[in-house]
Amino acid sequence: MNRIRTSIAKNIFRMLVSMPCLMTLFLIGANSEAVCSDEMQVIGVFSIDKTEVSIEKFSHFAKIKNFVTMAEKKGGGLVYAAGWERKQNWTWRTPYGRPSHNKEPAVHVTFDEAKAYCNWRGKRLPTELEWIEAAYTERRTNPSKGFIRGRTYKYPTGETPIGANCLNDCGPSATANYSDVLTRGNGHLKVQSTVPGVNGLYDMGANVWEWVETRGVQEKGTRGGSWWYGAPQMEANYKASKPRDMAAVYIGFRCAKEEQN
Repeated sequence: MNRIRTSIAKNIFRMLVSMPCLMTLFLIGANSEAVCSDEMQVIGVFSIDKTEVSIEKFSHFAKIKNFVTMAEKKGGGLVYAAGWERKQNWTWRTPYGRPSHNKEPAVHVTFDEAKAYCNWRGKRLPTELEWIEAAYTERRTNPSKGFIRGRTYKYPTGETPIGANCLNDCGPSATANYSDVLTRGNGHLKVQSTVPGVNGLYDMGANVWEWVETRGVQEKGTRGGSWWYGAPQMEANYKASKPRDMAAVYIGFRCAKEEQN
């Protein structure tokens, strides 16, 4: 009987390990249903998260995997002021060095750390082409009001940048306002606080740059702009990249995965 129980326990453990969402529920409890509701949007042969990965979601990964980011190891991540500056205690847990809402985006995360999170969720980082497809071309069968299936828009928010969280060009936004510790801008919004844009996605324009998979080895792509910039950085033809080991206050991410036929 003990052998049977041991065998069953091992099989359950293997299943939990292979399915991070179930592992999270097992270890943390039923109140973590938000972690398991991926809220992904199908875009043809792939799907993509509707929002940027939040502090809350990244915290479950860090807890279960005992994961420590490079910014934490170095004492803090980067912000641009008089050149790049490392800020003590500015990490994904406390993006601006003080307690933050758990629905804010997880920033101060390098490309490879973002990739590790996505892999843990059974996903991956989107390629640059996938990100562009999702951000600018409406693919929903029944788009929400203001969007037309098959149309490619100038911004992830549509024909105008209004409703995104960018610098000056996007209209008012209810940021937490971290301007007292910044030399420019007010900082990021909680995820899913901007207007839903093309394909019903949030935060694709501005808020924080998002890591994407590109061919470069030492440099990787970032897309969408951020609260630090105005509308031009939100456009599809604006290409940007960062060192893959950069952990900065303006860079976050979302995940993607193939769709099963």
